[in-house]
Amino acid sequence: MEDAKNLLAVLDAAVAVLKEPLREEDRGQGWTDDLRRELQEEISVNRSVLRRHGTPMARHLRPRFDEWMDRENVRPGRLRDVVSDAQRSLVAARSVT
Repeated sequence: MEDAKNLLAVLDAAVAVLKEPLREEDRGQGWTDDLRRELQEEISVNRSVLRRHGTPMARHLRPRFDEWMDRENVRPGRLRDVVSDAQRSLVAARSVT
């Protein structure tokens, strides 16, 4: 149960940060409003699935946020760290369930 709370807390934090307007430094790292919004929506959908159906559903989720950011040439920074943390947490939850 504690792992589920931690996973949802990480996803909640990622969604909250991605809802905020982009900073100048974010734009300099390759972020666009569309990319920010798309990743926020994708993480939000994953979070909703887990809330509605429980963490065992994590094994059915296939987060590929890193590949998405790589295709968009996003450089390291605070948003990439937040999104990567969300992906790592989802992948870890898949191996536990």
